[in-house]
Amino acid sequence: MDSSKSNDLYVDMHIHSIYSDGTFSPKEVVEYASKVNLSAISITDHDSVDGIDEAIQVAAKIGIEVIPGIELSSEIILNSQKSEMHILGYFIDYKSEKLKEALAVFKQARYNRAIEILAKLKKNGAVLKDDSFVKNAGNNVVGRLHFAKALVEEKLVGSVQEAFQRYLANDRPAYVSKYSLSAGDAIKLILSVGGIPVMAHPYYVHYSDVNMFESLIKDGLMGIEAWHIKHSESAVRKFLSIAEYFNLIVTGGSDCHGPYKKEKPVMGRVKAPYSVMKSLKKAKLKLEMKK
Repeated sequence: MDSSKSNDLYVDMHIHSIYSDGTFSPKEVVEYASKVNLSAISITDHDSVDGIDEAIQVAAKIGIEVIPGIELSSEIILNSQKSEMHILGYFIDYKSEKLKEALAVFKQARYNRAIEILAKLKKNGAVLKDDSFVKNAGNNVVGRLHFAKALVEEKLVGSVQEAFQRYLANDRPAYVSKYSLSAGDAIKLILSVGGIPVMAHPYYVHYSDVNMFESLIKDGLMGIEAWHIKHSESAVRKFLSIAEYFNLIVTGGSDCHGPYKKEKPVMGRVKAPYSVMKSLKKAKLKLEMKK
């Protein structure tokens, strides 16, 4: 690709589909990406790779690059307290049996958690008439956003935000913690299947903790997500600075979950440059050369 042309191209390396908590099918993800003029994307469903094949097949006809990705739930200890951290994995071998076995454990744990959330909602007077999204989940991963939307649909709350504030947020009555790996183990799992581990939306964690970064980099962390729908311009500058200081790859994405009611998809609003793709490809090549 001509370098001058690539300067005008944008990518989105953080998108969810119906295989986790998104509303777009993988086909719809690719079609919408084309509509908003993205040149490359990655579907990074929570603890699932089931949407990747479909996305790649559709993208081949449209002419968009699709990078196999995932977003793993994990946790770290900061200031003697557990803190949630998500680790993105790019260029993973999504057909790896090792990965499939690990994700099967996640899936079962997610289902068990969903059943527990249902029970807690009922105990607290929020009885869902239609809980089929849990019992008929199949290959899909059920998360709190599914419950929040169901509560809105049944008019038990006025908004997704209210659902979290009243029932689903940490320390709320229907909250159930997720099964998760340590951040270090999530990084190592991604590396073990040929992937590039990247810290997702660092705005959500204590990103200025130098010891934390040093520890995660020792485990194999290779990148940080600088551009994100909830990162202000000053936050982006901060993360770019951190990436430079620790010699980390910089990535970016919208964290799009598709359309919901009158809300349009956020895909296309985050302008992550095509240089992100170049960095990821270069890192993947280095990993392959080490084999």
